[in-house]
Amino acid sequence: MPGHIILSHGANSSPQATKVSALAQVAEEAGWTTERPDFAACDARGLAQSVAPRVKQVVDRMHAARTPVVLVGSSMGAFASGLASLRASCAGLFLMALPTAIPGFDEAFDMARDVPTLLIHGYADEICDPSATLALARTRGVPCLMVDDGHRLAGHLDAVIGQFRLFLQQVAA
Repeated sequence: MPGHIILSHGANSSPQATKVSALAQVAEEAGWTTERPDFAACDARGLAQSVAPRVKQVVDRMHAARTPVVLVGSSMGAFASGLASLRASCAGLFLMALPTAIPGFDEAFDMARDVPTLLIHGYADEICDPSATLALARTRGVPCLMVDDGHRLAGHLDAVIGQFRLFLQQVAA
């Protein structure tokens, strides 16, 4: 049964970013409700200083939801979504271009266990180390789709959308 999805954009991006906008449309067409928080005020604090307020904003939205939510995030949005999943109940994690560490931020990346999770990352990601994401996937035993693309995954948006559809079907089952 469809539920609610919080889609978190990357640093210095916006709720209208290409990936989160496309995924929100897919989710809504499948009967899910969605929201895309705006993290501009958080991002204005600087990279490391934006993490805690982003996580708080996501957790606050999770608590306001009537059902456990699926968290979707790209880059910094993926990092914050993972940390938020440790602070409130979630039904799944769909994380793209995940940084496993944020320079200057003391807390390492972590995420809820025992919820459906999919990581998508580009082999040629010039911002977030693909080998670190693969190591995390291996350690946690979660699926990780690696594509021949850079950080924005722009050349694989259709593949990301297709995987998201399948992921939502799995979560809703």
